[in-house]
Amino acid sequence: LDISPDGKTIAFDMLGDIYTLPIDGGKATRITSGLAFDTHPKFSPNGKELLIISDRSGGPNAWILDLENNDSTQVTKGDDYFMETAEWTNDGEYVISTKGGRNSKLFLNHKSGGKGVELIKEPANLKVSDVAIGKNDRYIWFSKKTNAWQYNATFPQISLARYDRDSGKVENMVSRYGSAFSPTLSSDGKWLVYGSRWNDKTGLIARELKTGDEKWLAYPIQRDDIESQNTLGTLPVMSFTPDNKFVLASYGGKINKIPIDGGNTINIPFKVEEEIELGPQLKFNYPIEDVDKIISNQIRDPKISPDGNKVVFSSFQKIYLKQLPDGIPTRLSNLNYAENMPVWSPDGSEIAFTTWDDKEGGAIYKVNLQGRKKVTKLTQENGVYSYPVWNNEGSKIVFIKASENDFIEYGRGGIDSQIMWVSSNGGKNVFIDKTNGRSNPHFTKKSNRIHLYSRSNGLSTIRWDGTDEKQVLKITGISVYGTPGRKSPPSSASYIIKSPVDKKALAVINNDVYVVTIPYTGVKDFSINVSKPESSSFPARKLTKFGGEFASWGKNGDNVYFSLGKSLFNYNIPNAKADEERIKKEKKDKDKDKDKDKEKEKKYQASEIEIKTYLAKNKAVGSVILKNARILTMKGKEIIEKGDILIENNRIKKVGRSGEIKNNNTIKEIDLTGKTILPGFVDTHAHVRVSRNVHRTETWSFAANLAYGVTTIRDPQTGTTDILSYGDMVEAGLMHGPRIYSTGPGVGYWGYNLKSLEHTKDILKQYSKYYNTKTIKMYRTGNRKHRQWILMAAKEQKLMPTTEGALHIKLNINQMLDGYPGQEHNIPIYPVYKDLVEIMAKSKMAYTPTLLVSYGGPWAENYYYATENVQGDSKLNYFTPKDHLDSKSRRRNDGWFHKDEYVFEEQGKFIKDLVENGGIVGVGSHGQLQGLGYHWELWSMQAGGLGLHDALRVATIIGAEAIGLKNDLGSIEEGKLADLVILEKNPLEDIRNTNTVEMVMKDGKLYNADNLDEIYPKKSKADFNWHQAKPVNIPGIEN
Repeated sequence: LDISPDGKTIAFDMLGDIYTLPIDGGKATRITSGLAFDTHPKFSPNGKELLIISDRSGGPNAWILDLENNDSTQVTKGDDYFMETAEWTNDGEYVISTKGGRNSKLFLNHKSGGKGVELIKEPANLKVSDVAIGKNDRYIWFSKKTNAWQYNATFPQISLARYDRDSGKVENMVSRYGSAFSPTLSSDGKWLVYGSRWNDKTGLIARELKTGDEKWLAYPIQRDDIESQNTLGTLPVMSFTPDNKFVLASYGGKINKIPIDGGNTINIPFKVEEEIELGPQLKFNYPIEDVDKIISNQIRDPKISPDGNKVVFSSFQKIYLKQLPDGIPTRLSNLNYAENMPVWSPDGSEIAFTTWDDKEGGAIYKVNLQGRKKVTKLTQENGVYSYPVWNNEGSKIVFIKASENDFIEYGRGGIDSQIMWVSSNGGKNVFIDKTNGRSNPHFTKKSNRIHLYSRSNGLSTIRWDGTDEKQVLKITGISVYGTPGRKSPPSSASYIIKSPVDKKALAVINNDVYVVTIPYTGVKDFSINVSKPESSSFPARKLTKFGGEFASWGKNGDNVYFSLGKSLFNYNIPNAKADEERIKKEKKDKDKDKDKDKEKEKKYQASEIEIKTYLAKNKAVGSVILKNARILTMKGKEIIEKGDILIENNRIKKVGRSGEIKNNNTIKEIDLTGKTILPGFVDTHAHVRVSRNVHRTETWSFAANLAYGVTTIRDPQTGTTDILSYGDMVEAGLMHGPRIYSTGPGVGYWGYNLKSLEHTKDILKQYSKYYNTKTIKMYRTGNRKHRQWILMAAKEQKLMPTTEGALHIKLNINQMLDGYPGQEHNIPIYPVYKDLVEIMAKSKMAYTPTLLVSYGGPWAENYYYATENVQGDSKLNYFTPKDHLDSKSRRRNDGWFHKDEYVFEEQGKFIKDLVENGGIVGVGSHGQLQGLGYHWELWSMQAGGLGLHDALRVATIIGAEAIGLKNDLGSIEEGKLADLVILEKNPLEDIRNTNTVEMVMKDGKLYNADNLDEIYPKKSKADFNWHQAKPVNIPGIEN
């Protein structure tokens, strides 16, 4: 809020537009419109101009609006930083703003132009916001805190300081336990008004500057934003009236005129009747087809035979061999273990690979391709084996070996990982050295030294006894966009593999594959940057257009192979060079101004073949009637108090009242009298954190979620593509778990620097064409222009992008306005009023608040760990490895909080309003506590007053709609998939009854929820092996 110097007009912002209003109230006049996000209007001292913050140039900047002729002038320049607040100096010539990265700093610009000057640079962790000026503009007041935010924050968080434009010094002015923020100064120099907390609520304090005396002016008011990034300021900006008798402040959804000397607050009524522009709605429905066999979405670790005629790879956790280009993939062995990382012997007669079994551990095997394909176990010690490679003679296999215990508990190797070798005929492991962060061992033909890669040292070599390490080179790539206001260094390679025959190396950087020439230099810490291969310090080339994984060399160094999804690529370097020479010659022979786009189309690209690996699906076959249960169908408000459901194979055939479905004694019946059936729960934000590279035969996080009734998950940001292969296993019926959907690795600020719409389209094809994810996670990528490119590309490729909440209310709103169909994490402020509720509901942006890790206050999960008997929960202990559960629930580092400090109940009120206005909301457990965490999240969301039935709709049909699956999931209707939860108690009586799951049905198979033993159509025991042996029946002190 601001008021004009003549006291007649108020200016304010709403949903990214600027409005003016007569001081006595009435209908507001909209003076800016469109998708640009305009905020923080401040009248110039002469009242003829408005200073605003706007992202109309692509990123946030200070702009001046001429109120007489409607012209606008950009004051600050650049689109790659945050900007929270701005203010005039008293002469109207300068603009003071807070801008920068997450930790914004204080800047001064002249209104007519120039780069301006940064007034406060240090310390780096200082964050400045809420700039204000009073009678004497020698002093610039502001709120300050250490770093942008703190999860589960301790107090005080923020205090008031001022900058002296004479001395350049910063003076601390106000600090108190409840914090001090949002300074607002009277023009006569008498008063300072600021915000602070009293207990868990926010109020306004008035300080008489001459005496230092203070009094509470208003309490409670709008909740402050000190526990997130306060990107719109810590409180809505306040303003003194010109006579300094009143302060205008926004709270309670109203404009309030507060007497500075005390007395009743005057409400200034206002009305806004406007149409708000939204970007095109981006919603798709993705069908789930019934199939007899599953096609793998991913091939992993493809390796080409030395003669170039065959490829071996991993799919469905088995090793397959395929004749190139058109052969049918066939299994290499009949082992009943997870098989990973195949590698050819130098002469092509044998293939070695690693295995893993949750019960028996891991090993290295080889297969002789001659004759009957004899399978031989080479290692004698159990362990977690990875990255096998043959030496040049074919007599030894070098590998990485890690601890089984760490892998079983946490899905990764421990500190004792070792580089070792074993005879290619089998035998004992021979120690070479500890890994110390190094991996990817390999050889070149001219050297018997072991080549390794680490991010710290780059490519290096060692002897067979682990000594004499020599660094070869580092290769770096693009500088990603990163976070606003912070310059990112060149990206490190994920790995580097030296060519087997010459002085070249391939590097995978940000999921792109490069090849560089390695010079003989003797330079320590030698590095080559390939961000622009054509201008690299030594010959380099980029091999990928859409991205690539699992890169490897062909035998003679002419070819580089890589994969993406289930596609295999072959980049032939001599052919690429010949093509470049041809293009150069054509350019000489033809018009130099020839269309560049046509020329680009001629450039060499890697050849591509799609490898289709099929596996018969382990399907539910048969019919069953679930009888006499209460059925919450989620078809509108329908509840059948005593009803039957006929399941045929994996779909719902009929639903009706008890006795309506006829049975001539040929269909199995299961009596569920007294039970409640509802659709399977949908977790729209589930981080299941699978083990990477070496894959598990069962994954405890999957099993735990299914056992607690979650039959569908969407993991929005998986870090790697391993989840694609795990999803194949679950879909094929070879692994217990819910339906696995994911965004794959996020399209995030850490991985990309988008240059154009076409570049953006290429990146998104990874997901639409190769990964088949259907959704993506746009994770704070670039500035607003870049994020709009992602929307445009996603619409064309039928992808539904969701977004990161980022403790960033400004970002949340403008992403909604642009048309993003999803947001992960809660908006950090509350309460939220009609304007935001209605527009988010109408936008159909799916809102998954993840209150277990609340923004704006202590995490809700801390409340449950403090009040629930987690250690005594036998089911939770059965499905969760002990070390994992102990680390979360025996001693916690996140602090203790008074019950009034938790914000999930208040945050839940926005959820209630959103659902009641037709909005889309999902339940997202964030992977905080697999299985049970889903129920904690649902209970937290309902705590704000959401109706019990509405809460269950959010957990089922609305959640399915959020991720584009409502046509097949989310309700109990004829033709939909048979994903059901059977509860012992009625959740319409108490929301906590959702955690009385007795049985769960997924895809037509019915399981005992206590152990996931299959009940129907087959009876089979689920055998899990992540349980630790208890220290019982051994020597010790007698109790």
